[in-house]
Amino acid sequence: MVFVKGGTFTMGAQPENREEGPPQKVSVGSFWIDSTEVTNAQFAAFVKATGYVTMAEKPLDPAVYPTVAKEDLAPSSLVFTQPQGQVDLRDPSQWWQVVKGADWRHPAGPGSSIEGKADYPVVQIAYQDALAYAQWAGRDLPTEAEWEFAARGGLEGKRFSWGDSAPDGRSGNMWQGPFPVADEGTDGYRAQLAPVGCFQKNGLGLSDMAGNVWEWTNTWFRPNISSNGGKASIPPESDALDPDEPGVAKHVAKGGSFLCADNYCLRYRPSARTPGPPDTGSSHIGFRTVKRTS
Repeated sequence: MVFVKGGTFTMGAQPENREEGPPQKVSVGSFWIDSTEVTNAQFAAFVKATGYVTMAEKPLDPAVYPTVAKEDLAPSSLVFTQPQGQVDLRDPSQWWQVVKGADWRHPAGPGSSIEGKADYPVVQIAYQDALAYAQWAGRDLPTEAEWEFAARGGLEGKRFSWGDSAPDGRSGNMWQGPFPVADEGTDGYRAQLAPVGCFQKNGLGLSDMAGNVWEWTNTWFRPNISSNGGKASIPPESDALDPDEPGVAKHVAKGGSFLCADNYCLRYRPSARTPGPPDTGSSHIGFRTVKRTS
């Protein structure tokens, strides 16, 4: 883990997306944070020690999904499937599929495996799975403010975690080219995850704070950033709101993923944020943990 000395910073930005503002001064205390995303090997050790079963490995609750057919309640998760032709970028269902049998051990579904990928970020992890791991390790998930403060690496007001220059092949695992039909792979990883720690670290020595996988925070999502008198706050669950899916409480995810491209998403910036699905994972969401000093 890397020690992050607390301080005050400008959280958010003049919105490039509707949910990223308004920018405001926010203070956070000191904390330790994982230098990389939690890996398959680390999560496997947790499962071996506890027998934990992730959300993706459990069937959906018919009481929560009364209109879903019984056969569709089987354990499943979201998997990115690259389309073969042009798509309507307003319709993510053209590149996301619900795949039965997809879970952290089989991130793309039955037949896929994490064998030989011990140092890759664990994915297909729902929020409560990430929180369970963090608590087992004696830690927590970061608040949105803690995560963004760490991601900025000491750079105030910069667009990216490395500054204002456009990303290059060393910046992080992102999508180069027109999403979702063609990833040029100039970063060395074409339309796929990368092992943790492959790319340049930010000013605090943290890897993968831009791209590779989205990362869970413990902050409930609202369509703007939240503060309380300049101190980072977590709104109660009752205040959570995703305008695109009212009534479904979601947590904030940060950092973007290998699917973020200039023509779509562009959310590998520290100020960027997205609502994470409440009861499932996907093939591009992982996490890292924090340990606060007070």
